[in-house]
Amino acid sequence: MMLTQSLRDPYRHLTAPFDQIEVKSVPLLGVSRFQRPRRTLADRVRAALMAITAGHGTLLSHEEKAWASITFSGTRHEVVLEFCGPDAVAAGEELIERLPDHEFTLPAQLVADATIAKVDHRFGAMERLEVTAVLLLLEEG
Repeated sequence: MMLTQSLRDPYRHLTAPFDQIEVKSVPLLGVSRFQRPRRTLADRVRAALMAITAGHGTLLSHEEKAWASITFSGTRHEVVLEFCGPDAVAAGEELIERLPDHEFTLPAQLVADATIAKVDHRFGAMERLEVTAVLLLLEEG
């Protein structure tokens, strides 16, 4: 018999019941803090906007551009959110009302300006609201 020959069926796992298959990977519940993906600034901006809307919006797009002047540097974020249905549209209108005066808590960032650049509100059988929010962030320090 050759050393590379095996008497086991190499395709046995394809027909075996799922409860008998041994999984040799790390479960997600036991992931340490060093293995978690880091949240980017864009992730934090989106999460802050979704917190204002109580999670009712759907992200359509998010553009982030770096900028700098002689004294400051930071990023400009343009986020487009869509709200479908009466409850979601009410949350979108809440975002329009609260965004300019909202106090954001982003680590090492200062929100210099938060405005609503565009609003598209459509009525009908399925009410829909599309909001474009622009945030100008400055790096602290």
